[in-house]
Amino acid sequence: MLAEALRPAAATEVWTRDDWRQAARLEPAAMYAAMAGIARIDCAGAHEEAGAIALLLRETLEAPGRTAALVTPDRNLARRVAAELARWGIAVDDSAGTPLDTTPPGTFLRLLADAFAAEAAPVPLLAVLKHPLAAGGIAPARFRGRVRRLEQAVLRGARPAPGIAGILAALPAKRSGLRRFAGALDRSTRDFAQAVSAPSITLKDLVSAHAGVAEALAASDREPGAGRLWRGEAGEAAARFIAELLAAAEDFPPIAGAAYPGLFAALAGAVAVRPAYGSHPRLHIWGPLEARLQQADRLVLGGLNEGTWPGVARSDPWLSRPMRTALGLPPPERRIGLAGHDFVQAASAGEVFLTRAVKMEGTPTVASRWLLRLDTMLEALGRRVPTAGHAGVWQQRLDDRAAGQDGVPVARPARPIAPPRPAPPVALRPRSLRVTEIETWLADPYAIYARHLLRLRALDPLDMDPGAAERGTMIHKALDEFIREFPPPGALPADALARLLHHGERALADLLQRPIVRAFWWPRFERIAEWFLAEEAGRRGGIVGSWTECNGTWMLAGPAGPFRLSGRADRIDRLASGEATIIDYKTGGVPNGRAVTSGRAPQLPLEAAMVAAGAFPLVAQGPVAALAYWRLSGAAPAGEVTEIARTRDQVEALVADAHDGLVELIARFDDPATPYLARPRPDWAPRFSDYTHLARVGEWAEGAGEDGE
Repeated sequence: MLAEALRPAAATEVWTRDDWRQAARLEPAAMYAAMAGIARIDCAGAHEEAGAIALLLRETLEAPGRTAALVTPDRNLARRVAAELARWGIAVDDSAGTPLDTTPPGTFLRLLADAFAAEAAPVPLLAVLKHPLAAGGIAPARFRGRVRRLEQAVLRGARPAPGIAGILAALPAKRSGLRRFAGALDRSTRDFAQAVSAPSITLKDLVSAHAGVAEALAASDREPGAGRLWRGEAGEAAARFIAELLAAAEDFPPIAGAAYPGLFAALAGAVAVRPAYGSHPRLHIWGPLEARLQQADRLVLGGLNEGTWPGVARSDPWLSRPMRTALGLPPPERRIGLAGHDFVQAASAGEVFLTRAVKMEGTPTVASRWLLRLDTMLEALGRRVPTAGHAGVWQQRLDDRAAGQDGVPVARPARPIAPPRPAPPVALRPRSLRVTEIETWLADPYAIYARHLLRLRALDPLDMDPGAAERGTMIHKALDEFIREFPPPGALPADALARLLHHGERALADLLQRPIVRAFWWPRFERIAEWFLAEEAGRRGGIVGSWTECNGTWMLAGPAGPFRLSGRADRIDRLASGEATIIDYKTGGVPNGRAVTSGRAPQLPLEAAMVAAGAFPLVAQGPVAALAYWRLSGAAPAGEVTEIARTRDQVEALVADAHDGLVELIARFDDPATPYLARPRPDWAPRFSDYTHLARVGEWAEGAGEDGE
């Protein structure tokens, strides 16, 4: 049956002949006998496939003396199955072993090389410092605690200057404990850092420095680095690899230090680590080549997708097909023929399961041509490969703990959770919010709950582009200091650009030592400064006073008591007519007019209401005539003015709507039955929130309705 299914493509036309079945001797009795020991399992994904295979292997152990093996060229699938079997305490023998660079000591050595080749950039540096083998000569728990404090102090946010020296320079002087820790780290890694940054260095010097810093970093207060790093089968394999590399390095030409991490990873990945003992005697994982020479009572052929089994026929980067033919070399497709031979031999075992994943990492897959040919031929005979659905059901039951019916396991469809509905007592709810938080209160009340009641704050990302809070704060501070030095209605000085850039340098003093700020954001600020001065010069004639970064407080009545609205206006200009203009500097996106008029972005109308109510002590109470956003991006164009309201009547209408909406919002949340929903209105949902994962939006948002349920 398998030989017929895997006919050469040019010979498959015989399947259409009437006498083919008799000629091939595929009679019904023979067909039933041929398919009696073969079954197929199509799994939803890689996790489900690995779980089903592990269950099939585990089931074999229930019969004394029976053996089972997984045959697959997919090393990721093999590792997944081994991990799944570990839930029952079963160590399976994998003939390919584990690559050295994926074992704990191999990973530690590889990450160490990557970190210092990248000049101690935050992400690769933390990857090695948080490795379980890292201890730095002290207790591992104390070391990890200091690494976490160092991370929060300087490694989160914008990247510091290169090397451990750059981290030391970015640490405040008052953090003496962290400075001592970083200094010790600098001293212990300095030789290796210099080695990997050298333009030309011998491989022997690189390997020696690498092994030395690895032992120093792996040492703990109770055990030297040689004991912790080279322990166990993987550690012994790593020690042998380093010794062999040192011996071979004698005849190796000098290389650039930056090339060492790639060389080390390539060489270490080719070393297989195999356990000397402890694996189960009746379970195995084989590659297709090993499976040719061995046999088991049950074989599972896994990873039967195109690109995996068979693999892709890759072209030779050095020899074209005509050149290979002229030299008498086989074509790349010959490997596919060998893979087909391996499949036929393995599928001819006594009991066989054919498995594949319908999707890999969310991407649909194509079934292996061996399966497609088998399906096509059997369809012509009115037959199909039997399916073994019980393994998939058992795997799902392990995942979702579905209850069985009459002792038979059944699959239970996933039931999404309900959206969170925290409804704390009114006495615990915030009675004071900033103007900028009202938009969040409308679009994502759960974020207000998490921030003000749970008191949760998001950490800055690692290696962050200083593009959000830090950049905006810097630009606001520089413009504020400039306007305070040269307030309207006076004319701008002759050296206005130099003075504004001076204020920018002062505002950026702590950040300019970071390369990314100096390289990217300082040139943008220079363009912003030129645009700002040109805009300022054209409008100063009608301004009699200007206040920047003014703080104000407005008390509003609510059912549960007074509610405090605080705000800081970026700029308020008093015109000669006695009216005011409110300007908000935006270094990011600017709300459009529709968002403001609909009440979704109420910041500027509420600030206008505060001016009209006299809530800003430095600004006289009075009407507001215009609202505008100044977008300061430093790109092309460097700045842009967006006017939201140009007349006093338009502003008053927006102010009235914003005031009424805020009073209604306060009253609604003064009701103890009102919950703090996440995204109560999907059309108003924020593009980004620090608390999306906490609200588990991804588990329920797909079917969410207007009220978030």
